[in-house]
Amino acid sequence: MIRDQEILNGLLDTIARFVGERLIPNEEQVAETDEIPDDIVADMKAMGLFGLTIPEAFGGLELTMEEEVLVVFELCRASPVFRSMVGTTVGIGSQGILFDGTPEQQEKYLPRLATGELTASFALTEPEAGSDASSLRTTAIREGDDYVVNGTKRFITNAPHASVFTLMARTDPEDKSASGISAFIVDAQTPGISFGKRDQKMGQKGAHTCDVIFENVRVPAANLIGGKEGQGFKTAMKVLDKGRIHIAAVCVAVAERMLSMALSYAMERKQFGKSIAEFQLVQAMLADSKAEIYAARSMVLDAARRRDAKLPVSTEASCAKLFASEMCGRVADRAVQIFGGAGYMAEYSIERFYRDVRLFRIYEGTTQIQQLVIARNMIREAK
Repeated sequence: MIRDQEILNGLLDTIARFVGERLIPNEEQVAETDEIPDDIVADMKAMGLFGLTIPEAFGGLELTMEEEVLVVFELCRASPVFRSMVGTTVGIGSQGILFDGTPEQQEKYLPRLATGELTASFALTEPEAGSDASSLRTTAIREGDDYVVNGTKRFITNAPHASVFTLMARTDPEDKSASGISAFIVDAQTPGISFGKRDQKMGQKGAHTCDVIFENVRVPAANLIGGKEGQGFKTAMKVLDKGRIHIAAVCVAVAERMLSMALSYAMERKQFGKSIAEFQLVQAMLADSKAEIYAARSMVLDAARRRDAKLPVSTEASCAKLFASEMCGRVADRAVQIFGGAGYMAEYSIERFYRDVRLFRIYEGTTQIQQLVIARNMIREAK
């Protein structure tokens, strides 16, 4: 579903230069300061990276799924924290509005999201509702022309910088199932919203998460996505299916970067009078990593093309996310092993990447959740 190869190649070349000239040289600074420099964020906005998936009618680039993953393959050769800055707006933060929002909601928010004027965040996870997202407790009770929202969301990416939240809340407290959940667009400046302190994470410094607390927050009924209650969980699942293909592409790109670093080190590092790349056990780790990356890349592209062809991709998206995230962890582990003692030292980037990629097996649905999705879909189809 590549619409214009020449235009796409130009975009990919531009992103590749940006990664090499601007992002990779600033990785260490971001890791040390826990902040992405404002000028880099401004450059990302100017390049249209916040509007990759938003339709051209609203000022975005309207990439197909295949085009999107090809962009991710280039962008995520740099530290994954840079993608995280645009990722929630490109994906889970804006796609609910795009998929199920009313024309008025789309017209109001999508153009400003595409330019990066607004940063979107996805408020689904709660202290007692992570993998079991349908058990969320945050409520949105209708009072006149507003909904009154109460509850706490946890580990919300980009929450400290968010302009708007795509919020999942229970509009029917008596209905404990997924059908009692609705989706809302919530202005982050609305009275009653407060934020916890920034989470201190294992890795991905520069990508900020925190709790978001809603205390009697009044949200206009006009901000109910799609104008209909009870559709929120379905919206979330549609968003996550797409997001899982995207994250799988992130895993592929980061794994390729780590393998490149490991190969370079293996060719330079001398032991027993020759480079360690000449030792067969090191070669086995390099070869296994290359083969698994190739397999994951093929899975991601296949799932993307299926989605572009309007085929069901729930199973394929989960397969790609499961395999690619687990693959990325294995490549990280092998890379550290190839670096040896140096791989355990913070002065080498591979130590940081090893910590950064551990998250991939957790967010957008853990590996175990992907296994459940895949198996349940298999059983359903067999019946």
